[in-house]
Amino acid sequence: MAPSAPLREAHPAERAAAIDYYVSGADGIGGRLRESPEDFRVRELEAFEPEPLGADTGSYPELVVRVTLRDWDTNDFARRVSDALGISRERVSWAGTKDKRAVTTQLFTLRGVDPDDLPEIRGAEIEPLGRAGRGLSFGDLAGNAFEIRVAGAVDEAPERVADVVSDLRAFAGGGDDASDGGDEATDDATVGVPNYFGQQRFGSRRPVTHRVGLAVVRDDFREAVRLYAGNPSETEPDDTRAARDRVDAAFGATGESDPAADGTGDGDWDACLDAIPGKLRFERSMVHRLAERDVSPDAPPDHEDWRHALEAVPSNLQRLFVNAAQSSLFNKVLSERLRRGLPFDRPVAGDVACFADADAPDELYAPDTDRLQRVDEDRVSVVTRHCERGRAFVTAPLVGTETDLGGGEPGEIEREVLADAGIEPGDFALPGEFDSSGTRRAILLRSDLDVTFEAGDPRFAFALPSGSYATVLLREFTKSGPLDL
Repeated sequence: MAPSAPLREAHPAERAAAIDYYVSGADGIGGRLRESPEDFRVRELEAFEPEPLGADTGSYPELVVRVTLRDWDTNDFARRVSDALGISRERVSWAGTKDKRAVTTQLFTLRGVDPDDLPEIRGAEIEPLGRAGRGLSFGDLAGNAFEIRVAGAVDEAPERVADVVSDLRAFAGGGDDASDGGDEATDDATVGVPNYFGQQRFGSRRPVTHRVGLAVVRDDFREAVRLYAGNPSETEPDDTRAARDRVDAAFGATGESDPAADGTGDGDWDACLDAIPGKLRFERSMVHRLAERDVSPDAPPDHEDWRHALEAVPSNLQRLFVNAAQSSLFNKVLSERLRRGLPFDRPVAGDVACFADADAPDELYAPDTDRLQRVDEDRVSVVTRHCERGRAFVTAPLVGTETDLGGGEPGEIEREVLADAGIEPGDFALPGEFDSSGTRRAILLRSDLDVTFEAGDPRFAFALPSGSYATVLLREFTKSGPLDL
């Protein structure tokens, strides 16, 4: 159900990513996440069944291993294990990338590797499970199960947690029967929050990827390059801010209220390279391409040279720019839906719903956005019953070239968000890695939540489908800024 009380405004840094509100108006517990890696445990839930270890290596060349990592970035571990095995990094595959400061358990596939060759790596437990005919991919990840401790919570944490759970149960469509507080309010409660893209999607310290992507979609590659390589943030170190200031000067941006560059800059890209520290390798790559071609700062925004510079970054980051733009528009739709008091747990006329993924693990409420249905006035009650039983979810668009917008008030919200951004679905017909056809995403993130207390600190246990963010749920309890999550 939609909140009946006035909405509580989100942290200013979150609002920069269009995460405008909290569902729960209850006070937060404060505290810190990841005081140690053991405070943040993640276990993948995969839709992937390996063959036995003795399976023929000709038909099943991939060795499937379960790896538990402590304080390892997934990409760094992949490089480390490939080096230890003496194989190409391309022969190491996994389904989902995990945070570093955590204890994570997930599957990897290693092509052409024998179990006896598995190395010992500090901070990693590697267990051979079986063999497979192909490497893992993102589509094999159904979701993640979390166990997260919040350290240093306020003394009133049990009461405040119960109050938040009561609000989130109501939002999920479960009523507010936990409103009297007490331990029963936190015992395997089904809770719900808006399925926002979390701050990590946009950059926790410098939320900029979506702004770069929006510039790309507007065919302003010049501004996209400036936003990424220039555009300093007060949260950055002094040397980084100075380098970005120098890039802005080359573009002709003054830095006052972060205006777009006006083309009156000096275009001294070599001076920019002298100022940019080596740790900003992607920024250096972009500016190096501008220097190579001696690009004038007043070149048209859609000039090929600007796109050439932006394409200096890896292809996955190019895709991320546009994906982040789609994510920010999605977040705006959700925030406006909240502001208007429209429900998230059930449809209204004009919504587009999807059905649940019947193949998802039992602990997940997982939507299948390949199975969509428009909800006209005559079907609202039928689809509402499906939503109440966990068989369907209301969706909003991740806008792309093939996006069909909703009808009624939901469609009005979607069109207003796009109009405010100066974007139409057809604008996502872009060159190279920037092109996107779009999809839809459930607007309600629902999970069965269990909360226990250890020495006064709450420990949250829950599971989420792939692509959803644990911090989007936890922020409702902590009411802290994104850097504390």
